[in-house]
Amino acid sequence: MSTTPDEILDPIQAPEKKGIRYAAPALEKGLDILEALSESTEGYTLNELCQALGRNVNEIFRMTVTLQRRGYIQADQNDRYTLKLKMFRLAHRQQPIKSLVGAALPLLHELAERSRQSCHLSIFQNGRVVVIAQVDGPERWSFGLKMGVVMGLTDTSSGHVLLAYQDEVERTRMLSSHIRVEGELYMDPGQLFALLKEVRAKGYASMPSIQIQGVTNIAFPIRGIGGRVVAAINIPHIARIDGTPRPDIEQIKEIMANICARLSTRVGFDPQWSEDGDGD
Repeated sequence: MSTTPDEILDPIQAPEKKGIRYAAPALEKGLDILEALSESTEGYTLNELCQALGRNVNEIFRMTVTLQRRGYIQADQNDRYTLKLKMFRLAHRQQPIKSLVGAALPLLHELAERSRQSCHLSIFQNGRVVVIAQVDGPERWSFGLKMGVVMGLTDTSSGHVLLAYQDEVERTRMLSSHIRVEGELYMDPGQLFALLKEVRAKGYASMPSIQIQGVTNIAFPIRGIGGRVVAAINIPHIARIDGTPRPDIEQIKEIMANICARLSTRVGFDPQWSEDGDGD
């Protein structure tokens, strides 16, 4: 039985600590290293990694060397370890994600061309908002996120779109499983839920970037089978000041609505689906 795009959001459930019948200490050590590095934008030296994990050098040295040899992590000239994209590439081979990206890429290219802006496609997976496809704008210069990068859930337009259209149970699950990224701003729950209600009313999220001055992020939902929101397309809009003709923000929103509706249809959304089932 094939997997549908909306199953992308299903989390990988971790086993309970108690009652584990079989243990694999070496594997857990390797996973601890990968998880620690995934939460650091600057990476760690071996000593810093030991401190972060509460282990000594002898415990993790050979595992670190093995992960580096297998291409999961890398060390720079200062012996600072960071993650490589191998984990992302492995996850990217999953059929639901591969199918979604395959359907999205032609439309992302069209969106970039029509809007004259960069754009990216993101999903919520295993507690994180992850960019799974990205297309640069056609101008001589452009601003965009790298493929595989993780973003905040509660302080980004993509995260707001992914949260806004879930029912209460799914939204609670997403928030409880969410792993905050470095620099992600805390948002009061009442403020967040009011903002999500506004997103549902407008049909999209738009907000100034909290990292880059002059960037306005605009995100629209992608719906799958049953009307469930499975992804978000975002444009980090940059306005030109030299008078070069190009679509303004309101025109770009219309283009995005068209592109996202077409992509939703491609991944199984029935346009006749009633939105009465959206989260309140």
